[in-house]
Amino acid sequence: MTEPSSTKSPAARFSRRRWIAFGLGGVLALGVIFFVGCNVWITVSTSRFIKESVDDLEYSDVGIVLGTSRMVEGEANPHFDNRMAAAAALYHSNKVGILLVSGYFDKPYYNEPKDMREALEKLGVPPGAIAEDGKGLRTLDSVARAKQQFPYKNTFVVISDGFHVPRAVFLGRKQGLKIAALASREVGYHYSAGSRVRECLARVKAVLDIYVLGTAPTGLDEVIPLTADQD
Repeated sequence: MTEPSSTKSPAARFSRRRWIAFGLGGVLALGVIFFVGCNVWITVSTSRFIKESVDDLEYSDVGIVLGTSRMVEGEANPHFDNRMAAAAALYHSNKVGILLVSGYFDKPYYNEPKDMREALEKLGVPPGAIAEDGKGLRTLDSVARAKQQFPYKNTFVVISDGFHVPRAVFLGRKQGLKIAALASREVGYHYSAGSRVRECLARVKAVLDIYVLGTAPTGLDEVIPLTADQD
């Protein structure tokens, strides 16, 4: 007698592979839709709060200057320089009361707030109008700590690159801040392409942090005295 074969027919194997391919394709399509949706949602929902000119902004009590490296591979970082120029212009136009420079501080080797303070002072911002926060490792931390450090202030404006500020405003408003943004002068795509790609991914992470993961800001239990406060 001939033993019945347990091997599936070629048609059955093809059908199984087809359904697996359909399933993977569906998951990929949903991922792409979610990725695009998060980016569109954040950019569109915050666009009315973002300005490219100082003249278009209302007065704000606190300006949150988001940190980045002063130097990259031994050369001046245009993202840093443009943010400092925008923040100084905002102050000199009397559109902000105090500038909070928020970034990462890893003493003694790396200190973004110190670098920002020095750059702003060189641009004519008085020392008493600059406060430092060295716990701004993430954008979420920077905006949440601004609210904690200045609970008696009502209005905030965040200063950073144009592709960065939509997420900052999104996170700030989710933290209960009445916040607008000033986009600094654009850095060319040839230099900023990597940062722009990372920002697209960071917007997805921001949506997940707020609505899925419930990620809490870090460092709120470490109330570090600010270096300067006009009040």
